[in-house]
Amino acid sequence: MSVHSFWHHAEQNGDYTAVIEDDGTARCARTLLASSNQVAHGLRALGVEKGDAIAVVMDNHSIVLEVALAAGQIGVYITPINHHLTMAEVAFILADCQAKAVVCSQSHAGLTHGALEDTNIPQSARFVVGQAPGFRSFSELKADQPTTRPAERVGGFTMTYTSGTTGRPRGVRRPSFDVDPDMLATSFTGFLQMFGIQSGGVNLVVAPLYHTAVINWTLYNLHFGNTVVLMENWASEGMLQRIERYEVTNAHLVPTHFIRLLQLPDEVRAKYDVSSFVHVVHGAAPCPEKIKRRMLDWMGPVVYEYYAATEGGGTLAPPDEWLLRPGTVGKAWPISTIRILDDDQQILPPGEVGTVWIRMGQHTFEYHGDEKKTEAAWNAGFFTVGDAGYLDSDGYLFLCDRKADMIISGGVNIYPAEIEAVLIEHPAVVDCAAFGIPDDDWGEQVKGVVQLADAESETTPEAILEFCKVRLASYKCPKSIDFVDELPRDPNGKLYKRRLRDPYWADRTRAI
Repeated sequence: MSVHSFWHHAEQNGDYTAVIEDDGTARCARTLLASSNQVAHGLRALGVEKGDAIAVVMDNHSIVLEVALAAGQIGVYITPINHHLTMAEVAFILADCQAKAVVCSQSHAGLTHGALEDTNIPQSARFVVGQAPGFRSFSELKADQPTTRPAERVGGFTMTYTSGTTGRPRGVRRPSFDVDPDMLATSFTGFLQMFGIQSGGVNLVVAPLYHTAVINWTLYNLHFGNTVVLMENWASEGMLQRIERYEVTNAHLVPTHFIRLLQLPDEVRAKYDVSSFVHVVHGAAPCPEKIKRRMLDWMGPVVYEYYAATEGGGTLAPPDEWLLRPGTVGKAWPISTIRILDDDQQILPPGEVGTVWIRMGQHTFEYHGDEKKTEAAWNAGFFTVGDAGYLDSDGYLFLCDRKADMIISGGVNIYPAEIEAVLIEHPAVVDCAAFGIPDDDWGEQVKGVVQLADAESETTPEAILEFCKVRLASYKCPKSIDFVDELPRDPNGKLYKRRLRDPYWADRTRAI
């Protein structure tokens, strides 16, 4: 079996470019390998051991990958933390993951320093890239450490946190066991190979590395011997510029990226050669059918969709299969099994909507520090993240929505994703959300929230409601539309729907 790990590729031929920073600075594989080895030795010198956790609070920079590659050789969990969180939220994650060391960007030193106040992380294990009061320089962690492989290597993992949109975030922790890092990395690259991605390509990182899918996808590309191009602040035209400049072959996107790219004028999109871009992979959120068709029309049959979560997955829909079954998120991965259960844990037949449950080989996880939530997520070797959907007769999965976001009006289930797919088709709409708000007669009614592409648009809420009425059953139509300047999304495009919905339920209790 061919070995695919960054450490192996860099030792065999370290002259290739491993990472290109946002400012265009390139780092060869040999240099990145030497630095990550030094970090591994430095962490062990601090007393960090197998099964321990370390945290990073950083922008998109190759040092995040240095630390992750170091952790991946010494059996350590790395937790990347969203630097857009509040100080209290960062403090919670630092304490909850029981980090033994932390590395932060200089720009986030104030946030991190405040969050460290009530943790047990010693002063000697607090590092900053640059200089900041209360931190040691990151260079000190590597100073005088050897650039060779650490002894007694053992595979480590990422330990990322769920979004926390429905409560406190929880770390998804996979069991620690003795496994050779090169063999573990090789198994990870099998995920890329499911999409047909080849070794030796170029991966463009367009979203923050603190997201589960983003850091894992990036590390898998490094392990596959691919070059990684980092973007710090995503911009639609900036992405196209980089695809052409670096002959990018793959990227992991979300539907929000699609929408923003498609909003570029035709002449701008036509300026750039994107023919090298052969794997446009997306997940994380439902993609409206119309948007995906436009991406396929523009870029050709290169748009691949998958379904997975921080906890695991999943399904895959290559472009040709999606076109035959529009709206599907695909069939189960070779190592996975999908089943749909009702509320009594009984298997439902094809076409009936229920809760999606997944088994991924021998894969297990726990929600760190939350035994009750872990227990609720598992049933007979299958886990769920609370999504609702159905399988067709050929085993293709169709998602309806998050079960927690489902609207129940007059006892009828309404799925917001279906409504949002219609709202986004309105030519004046650039972003949207649908959710349930209290209704004394029906329990809940549908509320639509819309961001207009042009703030000066003369489009009215009534016009959008009329647009919906000819495309949706009456009970699914929003009863009212609100305009907002911008919807609350994180930099990866994830919508914080709870921030929109919760004010309406301030003195009520939702049934879900």
